[in-house]
Amino acid sequence: MIDEHTVWAHLDALAKPRRSLGRLEEIAVALALTQGRIDPRTRPRRVVLFAGDHGCVADGVSAWPSAVTGMMVGTILAGAATSNALAAANDCPLRLVDVGVAGPRPVDPPAFFRDARIGDGSASLAHGPALTRAQFDAAWQVGMDEADRAVAEGAALLIAGEMGIGNTTPAACLTALLTGLDGDAAVGRGAGADDATRATKARVVTTAVARARAIIENDLTGAIADVCGYEIAAMAGFYARGGALGCTLLLDGYVATAAALIAERLAPGTVRSMIAGHRSAEPGHAAALAALGLEPILEWEMRLGEASGALVALPLLDAAAALLTDVARLDAIGADRAD
Repeated sequence: MIDEHTVWAHLDALAKPRRSLGRLEEIAVALALTQGRIDPRTRPRRVVLFAGDHGCVADGVSAWPSAVTGMMVGTILAGAATSNALAAANDCPLRLVDVGVAGPRPVDPPAFFRDARIGDGSASLAHGPALTRAQFDAAWQVGMDEADRAVAEGAALLIAGEMGIGNTTPAACLTALLTGLDGDAAVGRGAGADDATRATKARVVTTAVARARAIIENDLTGAIADVCGYEIAAMAGFYARGGALGCTLLLDGYVATAAALIAERLAPGTVRSMIAGHRSAEPGHAAALAALGLEPILEWEMRLGEASGALVALPLLDAAAALLTDVARLDAIGADRAD
């Protein structure tokens, strides 16, 4: 294992002016520390999208109906979604896992699809627990299994993404629950909510968080399950297992970072494997990243999900890895230190 001082000393010894690559060198240090080696790998890599529906959509928290989740699953399976395009552009194999999508299952899906459906969407957290403890544990295991599969196939860097209409509502609940942020402050506009929809969403989040806070001291996992979703629980398990296996975990946006909060709380130390790809336009995302102690690579006000922000940031990790592994040292070329 290496420490931060060792990585900086290596970077400072390379054939370039000291600290001349600014933020890229900071990213290189973070990347090296996630794998505990001076020559970290970003290839092979894997992006896994977890999909699930949310009962709270029926309570008016989203600008879109739940049916759009299934439509977007079909678009991803057809290779025509944003996530497909960005994954292909970055030579990052994509896998789609249905953990809890309502409606019919895909007919003759491609090989990159896995049907791991536990239920037809979560219950509405507006009226009671979204998931039972057993449902949460089952979704967490799906995520762990996907990390095991990715690593068995050689992946050194993992990205989790999500597809689930309404999932910024449980993400806001989880962020408030696990960071102490006020429920209203954790609520944004998601996929385009107007003022009235946002106000409804804030009321739902505030009520649900109060219910979960009442039990968190005696039942941490139960409190998390109370305001979670199938795909979020699966991402959390994916992070916890991937981190334990020594992979770099490149985080996407608000929903993915809510899953990262769960992973760190239930599997402490997972954060050491994490790098934040970006900070989204959702107001609670900054609080979630701050709680994890992570500085985002990009701040471009993206809010799509589907691992899109992480995939946009991925080339910068490739550049950081190349800097660490492919640049000659000054002493190797016979030069003196010159800043």
